[in-house]
Amino acid sequence: MTIHDPDLRLVDAAADASDPTEAGGLLTIDLAAIEANWRMLASTTVPVECAAVVKGDGYGCGLEPVTRTLSKAGCRTFFVADVAEGRRVRALAPDATIYVLNGVMPGSAQAFANDYLQPVINSATELAEWDAFVAINNWRGGAALHVDTGMNRLGLTMDEAVAIAPRLQSESHGFTLLMSQLACADIPDHPMNDQQIRLFREIRILYRGLASSLANSSGVFLGGTVYCDLVRPGVALYGVNPTPGRKNPMRPVVELKGRIIQVRTVGKGETVGYGATFAATRPSRIAMVAVGYADGFLRSAGASKGKSAADVIVAGRRCPIAGRVSMDLFAIDVTQLPEGAVRRGDLATLIGDGMSIDDLAAAMGTVGYEVLTNLGRRYHRVYKGA
Repeated sequence: MTIHDPDLRLVDAAADASDPTEAGGLLTIDLAAIEANWRMLASTTVPVECAAVVKGDGYGCGLEPVTRTLSKAGCRTFFVADVAEGRRVRALAPDATIYVLNGVMPGSAQAFANDYLQPVINSATELAEWDAFVAINNWRGGAALHVDTGMNRLGLTMDEAVAIAPRLQSESHGFTLLMSQLACADIPDHPMNDQQIRLFREIRILYRGLASSLANSSGVFLGGTVYCDLVRPGVALYGVNPTPGRKNPMRPVVELKGRIIQVRTVGKGETVGYGATFAATRPSRIAMVAVGYADGFLRSAGASKGKSAADVIVAGRRCPIAGRVSMDLFAIDVTQLPEGAVRRGDLATLIGDGMSIDDLAAAMGTVGYEVLTNLGRRYHRVYKGA
């Protein structure tokens, strides 16, 4: 279902058919900003190809609208987590190269051939299973080879990669990409960056002639020595700062607002919410917002021992969360605002208007990745800039 709005070019309600007046939260996703972020990264790395990581339902922004937007913008290579995501991307990008980062689950090889997906091979055992499938079915779709250069999460060991390298002498070696994952790219001066870059350079020599990829979002900002033949930004596309501690070079993508459903007066000494963790130090006004941890607004946004509560923006001013975030609700202390400035039905800004995803994540004690990928399905979603 598509709804037209005078202030937005397109509101796509296919994933969320709720009436905005019924929803506890309104989530606006700027597809034009996602496209602009991809184009900026692509121009930064020219002539190296710029792919797009759209796993996690497009980092919570919606895999289909994100893929559609980036495909139209010229992106030709996508990375997803699993076959199900790959299948959804294939439906929208029939000519794209689609890599599945989690590789081949036991017995799942045929699914890759069905939708012409390419697995990222993450172990010698997985490679053996994949090779058997390819030999039996004469499938020539190719696969990426992931080499672990120090992250110790997925990937073949360096010794295994060295042992496999001679098969590149055969025209039917079956690999289309050599890749590794940087562990500390968001910390530019971390010694592990140089260590991983050096190891990957050494293994690339053995795989000469095969396209290679090392740089993720933050890796793009480490400079040209990391670019190789393909960069694969993810979270930066969605507005999270890939250069922590410096000005965010990316355009903001997400705006989140929560509906205030009640404003109440609380006497001095009275408490608010579960656990009575907030006690009013003066007669106070409390606004209740119809958003909670069931919507991905993390419980850690509330105050706890040694940690202040997150702020949200109400009537143009930052106001602190009062007490714990519960499943469907949280409270805001709006005492500082003029009487009558906040009413039932108003919207509080949780992300936007100067409150970035990174700001909220820091207040929650987490990272922008978690905030994005937990964006709730109960929000009324608005897509603009399509």
